[in-house]
Amino acid sequence: MIKFLLLGLLRDKSRSRLPVLVVATGVMLSVLMHAYVTGVMGDTIEMNAKFSTGHVKIMTNAYADNVDQVPNDLALMEVTSLIDTLESNFPQVEWVPRIKFGGLIDAPDENGETKAQGPAMGMGLDLLSTDSGENERLKISESMVRGAMPSTAGEVLLSEEFSQKLKVNPGDDVTLIGSTMNGSMAMYNFKVAGTVQFGSAMLDRGTIIADIEDVRLALDMTDASGEITGFFESSYYDNEKATLVVNSFNKEYNDASDEYSPLMLSLRDQDNMSMFVDMSQGMTWMVTFIFMFAMSLVLWNAGLLGGLRRYGEIGVRLAIGEEKKHVYITMIAESVMIGIMGSILGTALGLFFAYLIQTYGIDISGMMQGASLMMPSKIRAHITPVDFYIGFIPGVISTVIGTALSGIGIFKRKTAQLFKELEA
Repeated sequence: MIKFLLLGLLRDKSRSRLPVLVVATGVMLSVLMHAYVTGVMGDTIEMNAKFSTGHVKIMTNAYADNVDQVPNDLALMEVTSLIDTLESNFPQVEWVPRIKFGGLIDAPDENGETKAQGPAMGMGLDLLSTDSGENERLKISESMVRGAMPSTAGEVLLSEEFSQKLKVNPGDDVTLIGSTMNGSMAMYNFKVAGTVQFGSAMLDRGTIIADIEDVRLALDMTDASGEITGFFESSYYDNEKATLVVNSFNKEYNDASDEYSPLMLSLRDQDNMSMFVDMSQGMTWMVTFIFMFAMSLVLWNAGLLGGLRRYGEIGVRLAIGEEKKHVYITMIAESVMIGIMGSILGTALGLFFAYLIQTYGIDISGMMQGASLMMPSKIRAHITPVDFYIGFIPGVISTVIGTALSGIGIFKRKTAQLFKELEA
């Protein structure tokens, strides 16, 4: 019977073409909307991960307890060996060391005398290595205002507003005055390679970005770093995957009684991100549910109208002796086939358009002037396994319910009414 019904749908375009197109359109929009909302909400989390928390992060126990103070005297030691171990045990994660530091930036005049000073918040990143990915991850080169990226040791980047405050330009010298890892005074000379725009008032007021090896020399942190951040190869935060990595590492390497023992935290466990991650997931499903509910009503109505339009055909089938129950079952079976065909077509189209948005993005740089580093300049979708089946929920179920409701009238048909319809 299934083969017979399928051939009937394929041969009678009036019964299949429009319903399939309606279902495909609704499913396509449902899949595309879910991927789009997932991407938009995920981009906000990813920007925070790239700039601060990573998908996972390793610190010492004591550093984690005082992380807001950036206590480099409690930093991780023998980082090179630790990263080798991490790359061996967790190859699915990319590990990069970082050092956050604070200090005073002194800008000398042509006579070597101080012409301006200002407090700075610094970041030591692996800028000179070709395989670290830090430049691409933070889009630093795309956010340059003046000058160029550091190309040799001793060069730094300043936030544009900070450089204007200090009255320094690319090529000028500045001096970092701070404290070393061991608590002694540190003074280290840098050359300004360029300036960047963060798009955040707090960071633009006074930020310096230097290569991590220069920071290690300046702060006496040989083979040390305050943090080791990890990023999944998928480039998107996965809380379940992060939890597995964190539990596995801490079980083997963390000693709660040793303040210098390495401790791994997931993004969700840092900077009060747990509420935002949960809210992001909730918002994604809430928006998706509302949209799917609206599309379900449309498809339900389409199935209902399709069934009502076929009352003449149903009357003929009943007149020649076909049982009402059999007619009803065949209508439901046809609606299931239409729902499946439309859902497959709609899912394919939705994934195609979502892939285009995920790959190329929607450029909103014109709306985000001055915020290219801290805010994404492109809105991107994010295709997840859910998108491969979520469209079948409104596509099949709503279509079947609509047909089922319209088909109830079959059991109410009377012989007198039937002949009157046939005469018409």
